[in-house]
Formats: sequence, structure tokens, C-alpha cells
Amino acid sequence: MTETDVRQQTLVELTRTVVRLMESWGLGTEQMSAALAMPVQTGAATFHRYREGQEALPDEETVLRRAQYMLRISDALRTTYPRNPEMAAHWIRRGHRRMGRRTPLEVILAGDEAGIIAVLSELDCTFSWDMTGSKADYGPG
Repeated sequence: MTETDVRQQTLVELTRTVVRLMESWGLGTEQMSAALAMPVQTGAATFHRYREGQEALPDEETVLRRAQYMLRISDALRTTYPRNPEMAAHWIRRGHRRMGRRTPLEVILAGDEAGIIAVLSELDCTFSWDMTGSKADYGPG
């Protein structure tokens, strides 16, 4: 298998996982397109092919980075609510004080990448720490 084949297979798996994740949160086609910063005209048939592993997300930096952010949000929610997986869909649709009473989904769909980063930062303090460029200082070594 060539390096290109491996990359394509990895992209297909990433695509399936992200689409199924967003569907489990109750997102529709337009919301999934917006969350991934994809063209508005990306339709339900395309997302069906994504879900079935027949096609991969566009190999574009912005789309793939946002897909990775969605996976990290999912992982953080799984850690936050380990005994109740349904809470992820509830959390993503519930207004939050630190988000100006908007839902995390509204913040993600606001359009720019800052929204999805803000949601991930709210859930994952290590991500927020990394974003600040902070370094652990353990004193003289």
C-alpha cells in the first residue's frame, strides 16, 4: 500500500468518525457543513457518502483541522461525562454562562475558527494551556 493510499484510508476513517459524531449530536447537513467550514452547497448525499466511507472530507487544512477539533471536543465530553454518553448532545445544545448564554453549537457555527477553539478550550484545559504557549517551569534543573 502506498503512502497516498494510507493517507486516503486515514482520511476516510476520520471522515466517517466525525460525521457520525456530529450526527449523534443531532446536527443536520447544513450545521455539519458550517462546523467543518465546508461549502454551503455540500448536500445530504455527500454526507451520506462520508458516513458510509465512500468518500473523504476535502483534503484541506481548515476542514481537517476543524474535524480534529470536533474529535477533541468529543473526547473531552467523553471524559467529562464518562457514565452518560447522551450528555454530549445535551451539553452541546445547552446555553452556557461563559459563552454569553449561547450554546456551544451556536459558538461553533458562528463561522470563524475562534468559536470552535473557544468551545474546545472550555472543555479541555490542556488545550487552553497549549494555546497560550505556556510552559511548565519546574525551577532550576
